[in-house]
Formats: sequence, C-alpha cells, structure tokens
Amino acid sequence: MKRTLLLLACITITTAGCRQNDGPPPVSEAEASSQPTNRVDIPPTVRSNLGITFATVDVREVARMIRVPGSFELTPEARREYRTMVNGRVQLYVAQYATVEPDQLLFTLDSPGWRDLQQQLNETQLKLEQAQASASAMGPLLTALERHHDELERVVQIRQARVEQLEAGRSSGVVTDEDFAQARGTLAAARAEFAQVLEKQAELQLRRAQVAAEVSAHHERLELMLANAGSLLSQPVESLLEADVDSPNQHPRWREIRKIDVRAEAPGVVESLNITNGAWADESALVLTTVQPDQLRFRAIGMQADLPRFADGATARIAPPRTPGLDVGDCVGAALTLGLDAHPGNRTVSLIAQPGEMRSWMRPGVSAFLEVVAGHSDGPAIAIPRSAIVQDGITHVYFRRDPQNPNQAIRMEADMGVDDGRWVVIHSGLMRGDEVVLDGAYELKLATSRSGLSQKGGHFHADGSFHEDH
Repeated sequence: MKRTLLLLACITITTAGCRQNDGPPPVSEAEASSQPTNRVDIPPTVRSNLGITFATVDVREVARMIRVPGSFELTPEARREYRTMVNGRVQLYVAQYATVEPDQLLFTLDSPGWRDLQQQLNETQLKLEQAQASASAMGPLLTALERHHDELERVVQIRQARVEQLEAGRSSGVVTDEDFAQARGTLAAARAEFAQVLEKQAELQLRRAQVAAEVSAHHERLELMLANAGSLLSQPVESLLEADVDSPNQHPRWREIRKIDVRAEAPGVVESLNITNGAWADESALVLTTVQPDQLRFRAIGMQADLPRFADGATARIAPPRTPGLDVGDCVGAALTLGLDAHPGNRTVSLIAQPGEMRSWMRPGVSAFLEVVAGHSDGPAIAIPRSAIVQDGITHVYFRRDPQNPNQAIRMEADMGVDDGRWVVIHSGLMRGDEVVLDGAYELKLATSRSGLSQKGGHFHADGSFHEDH
C-alpha cells in the first residue's frame, strides 16, 4: 500500500513539473491567449505605422574589421569642359542638369574667325590648283624641247661630220674654200640653236622645280589648315573633304559650313552653363561642363596608427550610410589603394577605393563608410546590425521575423559576440538569410515589456509556449 502511494506521488510531481521532453500539457483556447508569448503580431498596418524595416542576417568578418568614414567624389575623367575654339556668338541647345548622349548638339558658334579660316582655305586651294595647272602645262613643253634637243643634236653631229669631211678634202683641191666656209657656218648656226634649246631646257626645268616646290608648299599649308578646321569642328579631315550633296557645285563640306556645331563627346549630365544664350564669347571661353555621375571613387580618412594594417589590394567594401530606406547590408566590393597624402596634425591618411559596381545611393558628396578586413581572423560569423539590438533592463534583445509567418516577430535574447560598432556577432538563435527588425525594434521592445513578458521569470520553448522558472 505504501509502495502504491509513493508511486502515485511521483507521477503527480512529474506531471506537475516542466515537461521538457513531452511538451506542455494541452490548454484551452482562452488559457492559451492569456499565457505569455515571445511573439508579437506585426501585420502590414503595424509595420506601416511604426515604420518597421528589416535587415537580413549576414555572414561577415567582424573581429578584424576596420571601418572608416569617407565620401564619394568624381574621378578627374568624369568631368568634361566644352570651350569655344574661336570667338563668336553662342547658341545653346541644352539646359543645366539635362542628360546628354554622345554626338548630341550642345551649342553652335557663329564665328567670323571660322569664316576667315574658310577664306584662307579657299585662297590656298586656289593657289594649289594654279600651281598644279602650271606644273601640268610644263610637261608638254619639256617634252617638245626634249624632242627638239634630240633633233638638233643629230643635226649638229651630221654637220660636224660634213665639216670634217670637207676639211679632209681641201688638200686635194676638190673642196673650195667657199664650200668649207659655208659648211662651217651651218655647223655654227646649228650649235647656236642647240645652245638656245639647252638654255630653254634649263630655264624650264628650273621653273618646273619652282612650281613643284610651290605645289608642295601649298599642299602642306592646305593640309595644316584642314587639320585646324578639323580640330575646330571636331570632325575628321576626310569628312571635311567629302563632296556636300546639298551643294549645287558639289563643293567640299568645309566650304558649306556656316556655323560650328559643338556636340557631346561622351554621355553625361550638364553640370554648369558658363555663358548665357546668345552671348559673345572670346576664343577658348568655357561654355559648359558635363559630368558622368557613374565615374566615382570613394575617399576615406583612416588613422595613421592603422597604416600597417592597410595595404594596396586589401579586401574592402563600401557600406551605405545609415539612412532610412537604405539596406545597411547593401555593401559594394571595392579595390583599395593607399592615398598619396596624409595629415600630420590629425594623424590621418587618405584611402582611395574604386567601387566594383554602382548603387542608387552612390552620389558625389554622399557620406558612407569604408570597411577593410585587416589581417586574418577566425573567419566570418553570423552578424546583425548593432542598431537592431535594444536593451531591456539588464538584457539585450532583438526581434527575429518568423520565417513561417512574416506577420509575426519573435523576441530573442541576444547572445552577442564581438562588435565593430555597426555589426555584432550573434552566437545562437539565427541563421543566414533570417530577417531581424531594424527600425521599430525599440517600439516592439516597449510593447513586449508592457505586456509583462520581460517582467516575469521563466523561459520559452521552441513552439513559443512560456513556462515560469521553478
């Protein structure tokens, strides 16, 4: 009998205790609603009213992370200046902050200087054509003189032989002095005419050389002037020499251009307009500038004490600023380069990072953070943003979004590890890909505190049921 009573007592004590292995006893619906729970409802209306946002749990290097502030700036190649090449009146075709595409018309320049260059080109081309015509006309003259030279040379040789023959026959008395004198006279006349032809040939060859030099000089001058015209118009010389199909006389294109068109050389945004529309501009005056907003780099300021921990090519990434609406985990990998300048008074050194890709929050002048993994660590660990953790009494808590029910958040005690000021390692309770409440965590802490959850001693099971501590 005593043994039976003892067994019944043991069974009663066991069923009254915390059933960790078999789970909690079944309760009614009313009792379940009155029991504490570590879950809080966050339907869309609550999320909207409280401005609740979520951060994704990530695996990060926290122990050896160096985070330094900085800001984005345009690279020197991002800005382009468009100036006047000659003086003239400017007509603008773009507005400030307008987006421009390559080859888009930016402004035109009505320039007397351009028309002066056109006149010089016309004169030089005319002189070149005249010199070429003179050189062409000398060809037939030289050919005719060469034929006459050959004929006279044969005549002189024949008459020279005749004189020699008559001179040999004078001793026999067959050739009279009159015949010999006449032969010598015809030889002298032929020689004189031959000498005149040689002189004309020499003069014509000299003139031909002079004309050839003029042709070369005019041609070189024309090429230089066309190169200048190409620079002024930002067009290749070959294009300027093409016949203008709209010209009735098929003139080259450079002769038909009345105004200089200045077009965009690269895509970008008009940053500034330095001349009003219709204003007169002097040579090399700045008309407008454009920038390519995606040509960015990040300049950060690191401490000189950390200089041994920085190295060119170190693993780095750019973290966005702590701004509502931006995902704090939206980091971008970057190539780190140590800057050339340092500040001896502040004991700082410049760090330059080239982002590997662009984000919408990357703008010139926007502040952000450069994260550099310095040296080796124990490896990456599960981490959440430090601002997702709030203090409730002597404990720190965060709210994990229920993976099975996105309209509920689970209050969790933070099992924290190392902290780099922005991210903190969580040793348990989370896995990669989970979401935790970021904005709105403080309000959820107040709500769960007022419900008495944080005031009662006890613990929760995996199914969310609460048991008081014994």
